[in-house]
Amino acid sequence: MANIYPQNYKAILNDKETEHAISRLKDFFQTSLSTQLNLTRVTAPLFVEAGKGLNDDLNGVERAVSFPVKNMNEKKLEIVQSLAKWKRVKVTELKLNENFGIYTDMNAIRPDDNMDNIHSIYVDQWDWEMRINPSDRTVEKLKSVVEKIYATLKQTEFFIYDNYPQIKPCLPENITFLWADDLAKQFPDKTDKEREAEVVKKYGAVFLMGIGGKLCDGKPHDGRAPDYDDWSTKHEDGHMGLNGDILVWNPVLNIPFELSSMGVRVSPESLLNQLQERNCMERKELAFHKMLLNGELYQTLGGGIGQSRLCMYFLRKAHIGEIQVSSWPESMIAECKQNGINLL
Repeated sequence: MANIYPQNYKAILNDKETEHAISRLKDFFQTSLSTQLNLTRVTAPLFVEAGKGLNDDLNGVERAVSFPVKNMNEKKLEIVQSLAKWKRVKVTELKLNENFGIYTDMNAIRPDDNMDNIHSIYVDQWDWEMRINPSDRTVEKLKSVVEKIYATLKQTEFFIYDNYPQIKPCLPENITFLWADDLAKQFPDKTDKEREAEVVKKYGAVFLMGIGGKLCDGKPHDGRAPDYDDWSTKHEDGHMGLNGDILVWNPVLNIPFELSSMGVRVSPESLLNQLQERNCMERKELAFHKMLLNGELYQTLGGGIGQSRLCMYFLRKAHIGEIQVSSWPESMIAECKQNGINLL
């Protein structure tokens, strides 16, 4: 995405007010989310051992930051890119009951991400995961959890408005559920991002389902790794997938804005299907994948919710660098300053 500089932009809150608001917003949101979804907080790793299959490889091409450890015989560790698979192991280790789960603060480095208004090489999000019954691997279960998360977003929006009345609410009352495959049929001549713009601008808040598998045009709507979300299960109505993204319309940048990615996690069967489709069957030999294929892991549903993204949206900021401290190209820093955007 090219950098966007809204005309005559001026931040609603100054730097000091922003720092206070970030802290209050995060505290409120995570407490509300944990109550809605029956989640308990756990401590998360900043790095994991390479070669175990625990780190998220995102689209399969992004490089993880790695380093050798002197006191571990130079064993290589990797900074996490997300905790998608680590969380499933943790839920199983804790022996949680069904419909109970965990959440944690995830901090990651993604050096191959393109930097712009909404992308930074530093990623912070609430990663969450809950145990579900295998019979709950359904679209209905997924939707019910999305609605609880959306209720938390609405509560947070009111909390911010109540404390900062100059920031007006704009989320619609309800979130709209749509399938990526239906959008491909409805807008065959548009890109996936152009399709998102069409529907998110219309509805205000959308949960777009079925992301990662090939659509009717033979292409996936955005990328997904093959070993955490289930994007290959076919339903009676012909739709594919048990995952999706929560997208809202950003009134500052006038673009669709992803706040969360989530889904029912792969079963042993769907894992094999997806590994085969992506031509990476060699992953079957990794420790995480062996545990899953051997039936040693609970069935779970989980996702991530961007912390800086959430604060950026609710505090009406034009750049994610107004919320988090990261590193940026000198040219971007200069352009932002010229356009009234103060990067922290």
